[in-house]
Amino acid sequence: MICAQKHKIFGDTLSIYNYSELENKFYNFKGSNKINESKLIAQYYLEKAKKAKKQNYIAEGYVLMHYNRTLSMSLKYIDSLEFIKRNSQEDSYPTRIYLLKGRLYYDSDNEKLALNNFINALKYAKKNKNKRHIAIAEIYLAYLNNYIGKHAEAVKVLQYYYDNGDFLDDNEHEHIRLNLANTLLDINKLQPSLKLIHEGLNSTSKRGEIDRYNQYLSLFGLYNLKSKNYQIAIDNLNKSKNYFSTQPNDLNLNYALLYLGQSYSGLQETEKAIDCFTKIDFHIQKTNNIFPELKEVYPYLIDYYKEKNNKEKQLYYIDRFLTVYKELDSKFRYISRELPRRYDAPKLLQEKENIIREIENKKTISYMFIGFLLLSLSLLILLYYRSKKAEKRHKKIAHDLLQSIANNHSENKVENSENITSGDNLKDRTNRVIAEDVAETILKELNLFETKEHFLKKGITLTTLAKRIKTNSNYLSEIINTHKEKNFNVYLNDLRIDYAISRLAKDKKFRSYKIPFIAEELGYNNEQAFTLAFKKRTGTPLSIYLKEIEKVETTFQKKETNP
Repeated sequence: MICAQKHKIFGDTLSIYNYSELENKFYNFKGSNKINESKLIAQYYLEKAKKAKKQNYIAEGYVLMHYNRTLSMSLKYIDSLEFIKRNSQEDSYPTRIYLLKGRLYYDSDNEKLALNNFINALKYAKKNKNKRHIAIAEIYLAYLNNYIGKHAEAVKVLQYYYDNGDFLDDNEHEHIRLNLANTLLDINKLQPSLKLIHEGLNSTSKRGEIDRYNQYLSLFGLYNLKSKNYQIAIDNLNKSKNYFSTQPNDLNLNYALLYLGQSYSGLQETEKAIDCFTKIDFHIQKTNNIFPELKEVYPYLIDYYKEKNNKEKQLYYIDRFLTVYKELDSKFRYISRELPRRYDAPKLLQEKENIIREIENKKTISYMFIGFLLLSLSLLILLYYRSKKAEKRHKKIAHDLLQSIANNHSENKVENSENITSGDNLKDRTNRVIAEDVAETILKELNLFETKEHFLKKGITLTTLAKRIKTNSNYLSEIINTHKEKNFNVYLNDLRIDYAISRLAKDKKFRSYKIPFIAEELGYNNEQAFTLAFKKRTGTPLSIYLKEIEKVETTFQKKETNP
């Protein structure tokens, strides 16, 4: 049991926090490189979970405990996690076990075991359709692609998840940005990399993530090295080197020394470059944590001592180079062989299946589209024939209207309309409420209204007409309904349209006016009201009637010209 005194960090008593809050605190300390604080939280978290006998939290406690330990100790905690979760039905397992082991081996420079675990992780992640775990596995496999020099392939994966990995947490997203910036520098895409480096420096500085800040500082040094701004590179790399000298991760220190040595070499300060490269070899001998860029370090040292005629040093670094090269070559060969076979090839086969499926889907869509086009074409043809049939019918109606005018039919009669008659006995057809003489007077007034074409005036209503003929609107409405056999609005429209039918046929000048003007002449407020009334009264559109008039006139003129 941890003593109560150790349950405090900066005055905070850990017992006041729940599991979720403890996890957040742990990862905040870990991200800020506060190792001791994060370890204390992990210990307390695991003890608390064990005391409460909560299996899920115990499992998470082992995850927290495995960070910042030796490889063997970390693997023991992961084995404990695996034991607890061996029969778990959660979609996170066993994928998470493989991801954690893969990361441990990757960080420990055991690329072979890292590859094996990430391949297994990817297999289970796809089986469980866990897109977050798929992403993490593919990201680390991209790092391995980068390790064997396939930088362009690595960039594609990293850029994709950097742009589309909104389901990843801030720490994972920052990790991608750091490695993407590094990989872009490997393929000499300096400006895109510089943008990411500046973003990383700003974000890590604000969050107090010192370790990552200095990693970005090293990359900024590499950017300036590649841009041949050697002194700027040296200034930044010295800062990151001094920081990494105090940290347990020698790989970051070695990279800072590598870029620093290359920068000194660029300034022809050979002695300083040699000092940096010698320190790298010293660290490598202690940890055996080798990396591909060592192929650039040892030839420089060999050439330097050859020029100095120092045979002992020259031989020493030749031996060191052969040893390192052999191990690098072994790793390189394994990763170069296994990564394409176990990751790239299945991925290509999956892409092939996806392309085949996509082509088949496109064919299906094409067939559906063709079917839709054929159906649409059939409908268009049907609508075309219907419109032609309607047009033929409308032309016949228009022709019959013109024929009736030519045969001197009454201007107030049109085919398709109800006849207006007044032959019935007035007494029989008038409501008994209205006196016979009153009805006769109203009918005479209506006759004057029609013959003098007062119906063409605008704004005529039942009330205004009743006032004009000195009766009331009820009597007038009754007389029109009884004797004209229609209501007032229909009666007024019929008078106007019958007038239009006749005048348009006879008056060429009137016919030459624009439709809005003709509508106004006929007492309508607008063109639409007139054209709708015309179609309703005659059964044919105004446009067809006008065309038929022109056609008849043209035919008549030809006959006169050629008797």
